[in-house]
Amino acid sequence: MAEERSQSAPPAGPGGPRPPRPAGVSGPGGRKFFRRKKVCKFCVEKIDAIPYRDVRLLQGFVAESGKIVPRRLTGVCTTHQRRVTRAIKQARNIALLPFAQRH
Repeated sequence: MAEERSQSAPPAGPGGPRPPRPAGVSGPGGRKFFRRKKVCKFCVEKIDAIPYRDVRLLQGFVAESGKIVPRRLTGVCTTHQRRVTRAIKQARNIALLPFAQRH
């Protein structure tokens, strides 16, 4: 009986197997994390033309540093993001929006 060994999992080392996490749990705190899919507000409201003169609308897509906010953060679809970018650039060229932040 000295030759019998218990069948246990090998020790988890670097690159070794990890125990599976329960579904819906992320991170060490065990809090559930659910990210809602962002929906394009222009598609929902059926807005085709994005006017470059509407500064209040365009300011929502420009960060405080003056950079255009990317699609993954705003939730705008690809075609509308291109139109928003073009409208922001037009508004910058006629001095409705600043190119960079003020110091």
